[in-house]
Amino acid sequence: MRIIGGKYRSRVLAEFPGTEVRPTADRVKESLFNILSLKIYGARVLDLFSGSGALGLECLSRGAREVVFNDVSRESVRLLEKNMRMLGIEKEFAKVYSFDYSACLELLKGQFDLVFIDPPYRMEYGIPALKKIAERGLLSENGVAVYERDRPFEGEAELEKYDERKYGKTYLTFFRRET
Repeated sequence: MRIIGGKYRSRVLAEFPGTEVRPTADRVKESLFNILSLKIYGARVLDLFSGSGALGLECLSRGAREVVFNDVSRESVRLLEKNMRMLGIEKEFAKVYSFDYSACLELLKGQFDLVFIDPPYRMEYGIPALKKIAERGLLSENGVAVYERDRPFEGEAELEKYDERKYGKTYLTFFRRET
């Protein structure tokens, strides 16, 4: 797993051993960041189920103003912090939390330009997370929430679904505030 663009381009990130944790594949990540390229520079980003931090770190590499990382797993937070140290990322550009996603969304202040929702595929946290983001007004006026999962999106999210892309077994569904 590596950073694919920006000032940390080609830097290899530490990752979880084994196959228990599923990082976003480089091909999927490259496609995702091509789609979001004009929204990243200067953005405030939330990486809600951050794992190793690959998505949020990619945003920092590409000029995001701030990334808020959250993962309930202490092991994930340790790996994220290791990756931040390895890249030399200063704490003023990144906040790291270890809360349940719902508690994290309740505590956050302000709005985000990009929100990544990539929970473990076996957990159905995405739709409740999208609903809470909408309810709390956490997505900025032109913000985008991206939900990664292993099947097409079905259901109501209280945000407007405006695009969905399939990459192998991975689906990326894009949401914005309802217009």
